[in-house]
Amino acid sequence: MRRGLTLLLLTLVGISTFVYGCTKPDTPSKNEEAPQPTAERYDVFKVLQPNDIPYRIPALAVTRTGRLIAAADYRHSGTDIGVTDKGRIDLHYATSDDNGHSWSDVKILIEGKGAEATDFMSVGYGDPCIVADRESDRVLLLSCAGNVSFQNGTRQRHQNIARFYSENGGETWSEPEDIAESIYSQFDASKYGPVRSMFVASGRIMQSSTTKVGNYYRLYCAVLVRDKSANHMNYVLFSDDFGLSWRVLGDINQPAVYKTADEPKVEELPNGTLLISSRYEGGRYYNIFTYDDVASGTGSWDDAQFSGATNGGVTALENSTNGEVVVVPVVRLADNKHIHLLLQSLPLGPKRANVGIYYKELDQEEYDYLTPYELAPEWDGVKQISTLNSAYSTMMWQRDNNLGVLFEEETYCTSEYAYGGYTIAYESFSLEEITDGKYAPRK
Repeated sequence: MRRGLTLLLLTLVGISTFVYGCTKPDTPSKNEEAPQPTAERYDVFKVLQPNDIPYRIPALAVTRTGRLIAAADYRHSGTDIGVTDKGRIDLHYATSDDNGHSWSDVKILIEGKGAEATDFMSVGYGDPCIVADRESDRVLLLSCAGNVSFQNGTRQRHQNIARFYSENGGETWSEPEDIAESIYSQFDASKYGPVRSMFVASGRIMQSSTTKVGNYYRLYCAVLVRDKSANHMNYVLFSDDFGLSWRVLGDINQPAVYKTADEPKVEELPNGTLLISSRYEGGRYYNIFTYDDVASGTGSWDDAQFSGATNGGVTALENSTNGEVVVVPVVRLADNKHIHLLLQSLPLGPKRANVGIYYKELDQEEYDYLTPYELAPEWDGVKQISTLNSAYSTMMWQRDNNLGVLFEEETYCTSEYAYGGYTIAYESFSLEEITDGKYAPRK
């Protein structure tokens, strides 16, 4: 019997509602000790004092050599792109060559110019997403850029989509290029276009493990689109040339998630279908794309289904926050069977607090992942990794067979800025730690 909801309720017993400030959670009751993090931890980007410039929005990649590259917003403006007129946001990054045991000093990927900018795009850069090619030293990073918010964007004046490359595993980075028009124009003649605004969701750009075209395995990223009627919808984009060009996956007149859509993530399922996971109050919306023809990217989406407390799914109590979705090949230790495990990170709540990782078996013989109707409900368990105010998170499977998690946490002190300021913390976990010894990575 699935028991995700039961585990969530047990996890939340004794955890107080948190308030923003330089405080720690209340002492748990004598009957229930609050769970404590057990994995190795490193605070990559720190906010130590109330007046520190806040960090937001973690992104994480693993190179072919095993190097970890972490990136995040450094928000002089204290808000999202365009919320403050000419608000400056920089992108910072750091690297680790020993699976997260130690990290480089924080480095500047690019500085926004804020009020000193002489062009629209260079005002600020934020919400990074990143991928490292599995067969070369190339790394791709995309970010929002400019001086208009997502909600105020129009077809004529919207956020840029900035593209950066590293050719040496994240040591140095190219100047940004704006690729927004090549994507916006694909929607102009569609049922929902011309669209007003869009952005590529932060965190991880996903690289296929099965589809290779030319020199590269296919890339996928998920986007939030605001259509001509201001409805929100999700699409997935794909690229076969490592981000030089992008196309909408499937029928442009069939969004992956419609109206309930918010910030999304995308993952490849074991049978080659694509999973989208979309942020929503209380949990996530999931949908699955099935190819008609892989080479052309044609196919169709199913109907998006909600996952939350009402159906034993992933539950974000009293919050709507983006998190990562990852599939890992595992051995189920009870019978030594090879299966896959689906992982979803998000704040367990209440509100933006207590980031955790849900997991669910994908057993091919049970066809758990053929439709979103079977995938959304009844998850198997959850691992809480933070006991503080905490929000966005991303995850990557590391070369040492551990899961690297990069997440926002008010570890030391909140910022005085309206959107709060987070330390961006890194932790690594074994599958055994996440699942209480039920699963192990395949050898």
